[in-house]
Amino acid sequence: MLPMLEGLAERINADANLVRRGRYFTADFLIGVGDTDWLVEIEEGSVRAATPGPHMMRPWRFAIRAAEADWAAFCEPMPRPGHHDIFAMTKSGAAVIEGDLQPLMANLRYVKDLLASCRRAA
Repeated sequence: MLPMLEGLAERINADANLVRRGRYFTADFLIGVGDTDWLVEIEEGSVRAATPGPHMMRPWRFAIRAAEADWAAFCEPMPRPGHHDIFAMTKSGAAVIEGDLQPLMANLRYVKDLLASCRRAA
């Protein structure tokens, strides 16, 4: 398992500033790691759960998918150019973002900080 998903709920929920920043964000979204989709459930900025798929008949708002090696590069303490941000990864073709982009864009700082929290865990 990648550091970004290992202990995600504990790491995010222990960060009072990040939870406060996401207090208006409640949604389920996917983080695709290679062939495995992880369903991340957010309720008012707290992570309820992060569970690996398959997720039969479970709705989600948006998905961010990349190969395991690309997520590993993203989680390095000082990621190389092209892996430092989810949009840099999409621009280079290393990641794909799909689904309803409105909740992602409305809570972009929160989602980016949630994903980048793996750098503290690395």
